[in-house]
Amino acid sequence: MAAAAAARSGRSREPAVLLLLFCVGLLVSGWHPRDRVTWLLETGPVLIGVPILVATHRRFPFTPLSYRLVFGLSVLLMIGGHYHFARVPFGVWMKTAFGLRRNDYDRIVHFFGGFVPVILARELLIRTTSLRERGWILFLSAWSCLAGGALYELLEWAAAVLMGKNANAFLAMQGDRWDTQWDMFMTFVGAIFGVLLLTHAHDRQLARMGHDKHAA
Repeated sequence: MAAAAAARSGRSREPAVLLLLFCVGLLVSGWHPRDRVTWLLETGPVLIGVPILVATHRRFPFTPLSYRLVFGLSVLLMIGGHYHFARVPFGVWMKTAFGLRRNDYDRIVHFFGGFVPVILARELLIRTTSLRERGWILFLSAWSCLAGGALYELLEWAAAVLMGKNANAFLAMQGDRWDTQWDMFMTFVGAIFGVLLLTHAHDRQLARMGHDKHAA
């Protein structure tokens, strides 16, 4: 019983620990970035999303898996914001090591931009709707991520219109005319992989929290 209580206590503290690590990472990422405006644009999703999760934590706590995934995606975005996606050292290394035409770090981020939100979408559907069919939950979760990816590309287009050439670093197209399509494709693929790989682990955590009644 003592071990179980200690485990529950550790889980209850985990969101606070992740939030602390997130704040530290955000400070490091924002310390002399290559360009401040581009940093704000590229870290914008977490600057908006994380405060929402914090504000709703007491009323609607997500599973530990969801918070861990959000933290991981936040780290990827903060790294990209600090260096600019087209100049992230890991992407430069991949380009050299594998003979790629471009720095594909942004492709990785877009993949996880579907892989992570699909679990949040799945949890919202299971906990707030009467959907019981796994097929519909998978379908709606994945397609909501594709819609989110398309919305993000529209925001990039708006930034390009408003900022002109100053938006080049944010867009990170690197001369690829199909960059928008590739970004949405990677988001959708990431969402599918997220559901396929994490459903069982997600269901176990939902069951422990008493929210598995719709995950039939």
